[in-house]
Amino acid sequence: MQEKLDVCQGNEVRCVYITGAGKGFSAGQDLTEVAGPDNAGFNVILSEHYNPIITRIRKLEKPVVAAVNGVAAGAGANIALCCDIVVAAQSASFIQAFSKIGLVPDSGGTFIVPRLIGWQKASALMMLGTKVSAEEAERIGMIYQFFPDDTFSENSMTIAKYLAQMPTIGLAYTKLLLNNSLFTHLEEQLQDENIFQQRAAQTEDHKEGVRAFIEKRKPFFRGE
Repeated sequence: MQEKLDVCQGNEVRCVYITGAGKGFSAGQDLTEVAGPDNAGFNVILSEHYNPIITRIRKLEKPVVAAVNGVAAGAGANIALCCDIVVAAQSASFIQAFSKIGLVPDSGGTFIVPRLIGWQKASALMMLGTKVSAEEAERIGMIYQFFPDDTFSENSMTIAKYLAQMPTIGLAYTKLLLNNSLFTHLEEQLQDENIFQQRAAQTEDHKEGVRAFIEKRKPFFRGE
C-alpha cells in the first residue's frame, strides 16, 4: 500500500480511492505475524508498515476517500479514519479491538479518533472495544456518510470522481491547513490561511472558476 500511495503522488492522479478487496475493509494486523520469537515484532510492523501509511495519506497532496465496504478493525479502522473523507456501507462497522488482547490503539488511533468524536467517546470505544455501526459512526461524526449496501460502490465512487474534477491544488492547500490546525493556535492558523489563500488565488483553477462563474458555465479545472 505504501508503494501505491507513492505512485498516487504523481500529477496524473487527482483523487485516491481506498476500499477493501473482499467482504471486509480490513481486519487489522494478523497476529500470527507478530507472535513468536522469530516473527517481526510490533516495532517493525508499526515503524515500517502502518505508520508510514498514515503519514503518506496525511501528506499526500490529493484528497483521499476511504470507502469502508465491511468490517474495519484495529489498525484497519484507523487507516480508514485518517483519510480525508470516510464513507461506509450500511452493513460496515468499526471497532477498536486492541483492548481485547491487551494492546493499545495504534496507527494514529489515539490521535485521530478523539479529534473526530471527542475524548470521552473515544476513550470508551477504545477501552470497551465496542463495535460501531456505520449509522452510528455517521451520527457521532466518525465518518462523513453511510450508504445502503446496494448503492454503496456507486455513491462512494461518485464522491471520488467529483473530487477528481475539482481544483486539486486548492484541495491540497485545504488538507495542509487542516493538518496544521491540529498543532497551531488561532493566530497562527489565520496567518496560514492568509498565505495559502494568496497562493490559491494565483492558480489557473481559481482564475477558471471565476471566469466560469461570470460566464455562467461549468468550470473545467486542470489542477494547475
